[in-house]
Amino acid sequence: MTMDRRTLMTLAGAALVAGLAGPAAAQDALKIGLILPMTGPFASTGRQIEAAAKLYMAQKGDTVAGRKVQLIVKDDTGVADVTKRLAQELIVNDKVSVLAGFGLTPLALSTAPLATQAKVPQVVMAAATATITEASPFIVRTSFTLPQATQPMAEWAAQNGIRKVVTLVSDYGPGIDAEKAFVGSFGKTGQVETLRVPLANPDFSPFLQKVADAKPDALFVFVPSGVGAQFMRQFVERGLDKSGIRLIGPGDVTDDDLLNGMGDAALGAITTHHYSAAHDSPENKAFVEAFRKAAGFRPNFMAVGGFDGMHLVYEGLKKTNGAGGEALVEAMKGMSWTSPRGPVSIDPQTRDIVQNIYVRKVERVGGELFNVEFATIPNVKDPVKAAKAN
Repeated sequence: MTMDRRTLMTLAGAALVAGLAGPAAAQDALKIGLILPMTGPFASTGRQIEAAAKLYMAQKGDTVAGRKVQLIVKDDTGVADVTKRLAQELIVNDKVSVLAGFGLTPLALSTAPLATQAKVPQVVMAAATATITEASPFIVRTSFTLPQATQPMAEWAAQNGIRKVVTLVSDYGPGIDAEKAFVGSFGKTGQVETLRVPLANPDFSPFLQKVADAKPDALFVFVPSGVGAQFMRQFVERGLDKSGIRLIGPGDVTDDDLLNGMGDAALGAITTHHYSAAHDSPENKAFVEAFRKAAGFRPNFMAVGGFDGMHLVYEGLKKTNGAGGEALVEAMKGMSWTSPRGPVSIDPQTRDIVQNIYVRKVERVGGELFNVEFATIPNVKDPVKAAKAN
């Protein structure tokens, strides 16, 4: 960090403290600043989380601890510098009680120092690099981590006759997390070759040709939510859908929001993830029905991260009688509830979510494509932090 940047950070911190001086009046609204990519290549993430947050408020009301709740939605366009500027404006000008959203890891990390300086809880509803919660003691996560979803995939592959795998991941934090988790587990018994593709504007064709030439038993894929359709189109164009190479990975690549548009090429893909729109529970059936009625499209794993994030904020504010800051983070630690995805809790040590991971297969059900769950690994913690604790 240069001296100029350090100076700017110091000034920013001073401005935040000044902006927060003096508690808000008791009758003031409890403001939640929801920062999401609403435009650009990751707009589907923002669209899903915004719809879920608004659905939660429509179902649960807009009053908590006797005070109105105000949701302020900001579009960061998927650019970290914009995320940071918006977060600072929400803290200083709007005096939000909570920052929430964060569609990608760089966006979540850009805000972490501000959350720490201003002592404002930052609820991460999407970004999935394992280390994010370590960037600030004020970060709590309701989405998942890539190692949490990936390690079960590696174990399933090793137990089901797959011996040679090529991994293909987006070259940024979550992709590298997924690659490390898969290689670290599957590589103990199987053979793995690794490929990384650029995060921005990826062209999968030359990489898929390398996969075809390597002739593995399976291709393990991680791409961020919203990019799966582009990947699947090039997967088919290269003829890999007819090559006998099995498609496996964490569930981002068969995102419920985009799965129907992928067509039959996605049939048979095996993934491990924490949420499917086809999850068979009364809570999820009610969630999917209400979401579709309100938003006009079906929810994906981003939506459930947003829905549960709002639940965490609401229940936390109830416990603190509307107080924010450190009290709200402490109230969130250890909280447990039944989500549309199944039973979940917030690990009091790591502030990450603990949840079931499901093994799923893409099937056509009632004229639509779904990730149909056929096995459950219960109460999975982020394995990266679990390993550090041991």
